[in-house]
Amino acid sequence: MSADRSALRRAIERGERDGGAIEFKERLTREVHLADGRMESLVAQLRHRVLSGDGEATYVLGVTDDGGLAGVSPDAFSETMDVLSLLADEADAHIADVETWSAGSGGDGDEAGLVGLATLRDGGVFEADEDHLVVGTAGHVDHGKSTLVGTLVTGRADDGQGGTRGFLDVQPHEVERGLSADLSYAVYGFADGADEPVRMDNPHRKADRAGVVEAADRLVSFVDTVGHEPWLRTTIRGIVGQKLDYGLLVVAADDGPTKTTREHLGILLATELPTVVAVTKADAVSDDRLAAVEREVESMLRDAGQTPLLVDRHGVDTAVAEVGDGVVPLLRTSAVTKDGIGTLDHLFERLPKRATPDREAFRMYVDRSYKVTGVGAVASGTVNSGTVETGDELLLGPMPDGSFREVEVRSIEMHYHRVDKATAGRIVGIALKGVDEAEIERGMALVPRDSEPEPVREFEAEVMVLNHPTRIQEGYEPVVHLETLSEAAAFFPEEGRLLPGDTGNARVRFKFRPYLIEAGQRFVFREGSSKGVGTVTDVGETDGEPSTADR
Repeated sequence: MSADRSALRRAIERGERDGGAIEFKERLTREVHLADGRMESLVAQLRHRVLSGDGEATYVLGVTDDGGLAGVSPDAFSETMDVLSLLADEADAHIADVETWSAGSGGDGDEAGLVGLATLRDGGVFEADEDHLVVGTAGHVDHGKSTLVGTLVTGRADDGQGGTRGFLDVQPHEVERGLSADLSYAVYGFADGADEPVRMDNPHRKADRAGVVEAADRLVSFVDTVGHEPWLRTTIRGIVGQKLDYGLLVVAADDGPTKTTREHLGILLATELPTVVAVTKADAVSDDRLAAVEREVESMLRDAGQTPLLVDRHGVDTAVAEVGDGVVPLLRTSAVTKDGIGTLDHLFERLPKRATPDREAFRMYVDRSYKVTGVGAVASGTVNSGTVETGDELLLGPMPDGSFREVEVRSIEMHYHRVDKATAGRIVGIALKGVDEAEIERGMALVPRDSEPEPVREFEAEVMVLNHPTRIQEGYEPVVHLETLSEAAAFFPEEGRLLPGDTGNARVRFKFRPYLIEAGQRFVFREGSSKGVGTVTDVGETDGEPSTADR
């Protein structure tokens, strides 16, 4: 809830005026305000307010006609927002932002009631492009991942101290202030016929991010992962849990490939993610050192069974044509001098969108959740398949007991921009009706209400042991990272054991609860220095009881 009430105070002081852009409403209800006749007049009123404000209107909610702070309950405020959204759609407008306060002088919002400011803008909800590229960054800490992405999305040269890195910070209050789905931290794009990419002046401003989404014909979002070794679990979640199209692995020229670099490369390749390697900080070393690090990276790629392709030598067209299938483009960059930035721009503009799953039905795995006052519970993540639209009736789960909760889509947002629907590959926040935020957990899935999902505790998989000090035996319990879930699971190898470098079949059983998974999904498992990858080959029955091997 916003602490600064000055915006609310100014709006009330300006007041409602004929020909003005401000409208006072105590509350809106479906029963009264969407009835025949009343709805048409309210739509006309909203359109008038938007046009009077040169394309932008302010609705003060939870106040009386004379501007008194009446306040409404959170449920009533939520219904008011639903009705206002429908009215805006009919008026060819959309809700761009919502701020809320307690109606009292600092009392609890649930007791004192809520008042709010809704900013409405001309134009319907945004129709997202079908060619949205999602790129996951990886690499050792201080190797310049965030700085490189900051320079890409703003076009600004770094100050040599990682100044552009700050553009990727996401503050908790930004989530509380609006319906943000900003898992990707950064976005830029390309407009047809434009000489330069569509970038942001200040990524901290929601309007800048929304402006890129609206202006670009092709969007490129970045999921920036964590470089610290103790936080490898978070990095794995960023790579496995999002529907990435490509990986961008960075290696600093002043440090060269490290153990973490190799580990991140292994995860990218194990999940069959086409990868590009950028040698960063090219300005910080001599030409000889830069060439030596480039050779180290080439050697690292060959050791991993990949063929390095020098983009500076072979060109962007060749890199686009050959990336993946064992070929990894490699190029030099500097966020300070901006060398190589233009090459990366051309690469991201040209790279094809990867194929989406064959499944036509909507599915999204929840990566995180939060609560927005006046809107309710929000589940965010990357759409795995299918399409979701505002008003859709869905199932959320499985809950710990294996059941699913019926929910309804209130609204959808992408990079601070409201959209009327989202398709596979979109990183979105979905406001849900019918569930409390505390009930939503990472690893749950959203699916159509008529889909009859069957969660499982146990599945069969083909696994490869990448590293282990001895051998994997029956009952081995690493953490499995599959889609957005991270859960301890017991492994039961078909042959009784698996040695480092082995590939074999194993039965895998989640230790605590069931999840919605399916054959073909890839996963990473890790425990201490041990790690491996696997592919689900068959799912078991949902019985909720321990198998014979667990008793």
